[in-house]
Amino acid sequence: MNCEKVGVFTLSSCIIALFFSFFYDKKYLHGKYFDYKAMGWVWAWKSLSARSIVENYKVPWPVNPKSIVTGYQNITFDIDSIHIFQTPGCYWQARDGKITIGKNCFVAPNVGIITTNHDINDPSKHITGKDIIILDNCWIGMNAVVLPGVVLGEHTVVAAGAIVTKSFPEGHCVVAGVPAVKIKDIPKVLS
Repeated sequence: MNCEKVGVFTLSSCIIALFFSFFYDKKYLHGKYFDYKAMGWVWAWKSLSARSIVENYKVPWPVNPKSIVTGYQNITFDIDSIHIFQTPGCYWQARDGKITIGKNCFVAPNVGIITTNHDINDPSKHITGKDIIILDNCWIGMNAVVLPGVVLGEHTVVAAGAIVTKSFPEGHCVVAGVPAVKIKDIPKVLS
């Protein structure tokens, strides 16, 4: 947010940004949803209303009150993809392992992205986590789950309800099923 401009609109925007900077890291309060659209501020307000009662109270960016983010320190994303955290019912678990999300990605409701899992021999323990990398222009459909160690290449579409247990680093495909398999290639568009 550039507060050096003069004008009532800029002044009010700067006051709003200052208010929310008490609750969120300033680096997450800019980008297309904050600088060019008011939607970012709406998300910040909705997230703020539930921060004190939900597990997300320390997350430094706005998160839908009906979603859970654990291990936020291990999550990186393009600032213009902050909308992926506004989808209800999602579970972002990066306790032991990192989640990296590229540009222009979309995540539908009730998606789970999980870097570590329980030990099958002792469910009270977790196994060592593995990073998840989701590259640019990916779309993860409703109720899908992306499990530890998965890499999704550019332009990967994960069908609704899919359980992604292995990587598709080549991208440009649609994956579906339990476990997910490639069902269709997406042609590469030359620009």
